[in-house]
Amino acid sequence: MREPLSRRQALRWMGLGAAAPLVALSRRALAQGTQEPEAPGLYDPFRVGRPQNRITDYENDPFIVGLESRIRCVCGCNLDVYTCRTTDFTCTTSPAMHREVVQLVENGKTAQEILDTFIAEHGEMVLMAPKKEGFNLLAYFLPGTAVVTVGGVLLWFLWKGRERAAAVRASERADLSGLSPEDRKRLEAELENLES
Repeated sequence: MREPLSRRQALRWMGLGAAAPLVALSRRALAQGTQEPEAPGLYDPFRVGRPQNRITDYENDPFIVGLESRIRCVCGCNLDVYTCRTTDFTCTTSPAMHREVVQLVENGKTAQEILDTFIAEHGEMVLMAPKKEGFNLLAYFLPGTAVVTVGGVLLWFLWKGRERAAAVRASERADLSGLSPEDRKRLEAELENLES
């Protein structure tokens, strides 16, 4: 009488049974002298995105990344150049802008000079945030001022509402104080009848 198989032995036999057809197929392919078919080529390689350029030391340089994070890509995506070139592989504008930034850095330009070059080329809309001067200050201060003003108006309305409610309660108490003791007892009896 045979001993029952352990779990390990059973798994080993199952693995060998699953691998046997694969071994047979590979032996038959070798015997026929055929090679494995090559992977089919892509119909249109540009459908998966633009071909990647070689990676340079400037790709993730903190100075370049910080500078490109302040410049808007002009392809219409409203992303900064760094985000656009690292996430949208179909965009050809952001890599060109990146190459321009790298070229200006290699020419020894400072960050402000590079930003000024892009502003001169594309206008002030190329910046992710407007300059803090002149009419642009309105964009920085208007939202905060609006929130504070609306909050103040709401608090004023709430305060006035509390005052009105207190005045109404005081007038109701004053109206009840003028009742005679008989009327007051009759009113309390009526209120008890309503509650029950």
